[in-house]
Amino acid sequence: ASCVQYRLVIRDVNTLQILQLYTCLDQIQYIEWSSDSLFILCAMYKRGIVQVWSLEQPDWHCKIDEGSAGLVASCWSPDGRHILNTTEFHLRITVWSLCTKSVSYIKYPKACQQGIAFTKDGRYMALAERRDCKDFISLFVCSDWQLLRHFDTETQDLFGIEWAPNGCVLAVWDTCLEYKILLYSLDGRLLSTYQAYEWSLGIKSIAWSPSSQFLAIGSYDEKVRILNHVTWKKITEFEHPATITNPKTIVYKEVEKSPAVETERLSFPPRALASSLFSTQSKYDISQVPVSLQYVKPIADRANPKIGIGMLAFSPDNCFLATKNDNIPNAVWIWDIQKLKLFVVLEQLCAIQSFQWDPRQPRLAVCTGNSKVYLWSPAGCVSVQVPVEGDFQILSLCWHSSGDSVALLSKDNFCVCYLEREEV
Repeated sequence: ASCVQYRLVIRDVNTLQILQLYTCLDQIQYIEWSSDSLFILCAMYKRGIVQVWSLEQPDWHCKIDEGSAGLVASCWSPDGRHILNTTEFHLRITVWSLCTKSVSYIKYPKACQQGIAFTKDGRYMALAERRDCKDFISLFVCSDWQLLRHFDTETQDLFGIEWAPNGCVLAVWDTCLEYKILLYSLDGRLLSTYQAYEWSLGIKSIAWSPSSQFLAIGSYDEKVRILNHVTWKKITEFEHPATITNPKTIVYKEVEKSPAVETERLSFPPRALASSLFSTQSKYDISQVPVSLQYVKPIADRANPKIGIGMLAFSPDNCFLATKNDNIPNAVWIWDIQKLKLFVVLEQLCAIQSFQWDPRQPRLAVCTGNSKVYLWSPAGCVSVQVPVEGDFQILSLCWHSSGDSVALLSKDNFCVCYLEREEV
């Protein structure tokens, strides 16, 4: 699905043929599929309206108007039949049922980075709340929206919450001014508190491993700390120095090469082909250690300094962890989780915009704001030029759940890259 101002366009994944066109009441600012892909919601925050479209019944339509309460966020519940709307100033969350047309209200949701979290099986929802200048967590049963547990948290200013993939433990972390991560069980018991240091900027990002055995915490001190699920103590920490000295670490360095153009292809090539022929190609060389990476000194007196671990993600098989240190914007670090050692560093020519693991295998796609997509797997690393006309700067990417294709998004366009599956 993609939106062009008022229009919602539904395409076939394999052919990109348009299957449905829907016209909304105003400019679409957010779209989201239901879990079973039968419905899609379109949020128009300026108007305080959500419209829902059915793929099976194109004539069926649904409009949710929050009226004077306004709208700042909208999302599906895991069953794909309830919509959660957050009103302006985070006064309440309204839960709308598509089946019974009933409405439930949840008061005092906290305005924070990540204030709603659902368990992977869709049974429970955790909500961060703020009342009387204190932080609370409420746990709800998603089938009937009944309150299961309500407890206060030992946080100064709660920043985010995230369930472990097995749904047994809820991670709650504090604002970056206070290094604190709290781990709660499903019945609201505090299992553990972890604090690496004091009096300095704290947690910047977190990621659970798919097996729920590890919790990776990225901090402003340029380190990733790994906690284990048995004692919730630190088992190791990964540093991100500007110089790589370990001879066992493979460093792939992107280098530009001028395009080798064959004269017989030049008679009258199509424009798209011509632009890809003359665009600068790139490939990877393996660098000899020690390698010095490009280090950017952060401006200390500005808000949100470019420092620390801004992105981290585990591979679907639990074997690798990819990280980005914002001080070294052109590098992706890939750690071997079985050996707890640095395995590979990708040194790009431009700053990393986004990376994401293939959901089916340990294959990482990276984009750097140019018209190339980079793929790494344990077998090696490759740079792929996207053959498009004009300037196509890839700012983000998204894998298909099958791992057979990846959508590449620029500011105004998108394209789909199809990967041939290796025959086993």
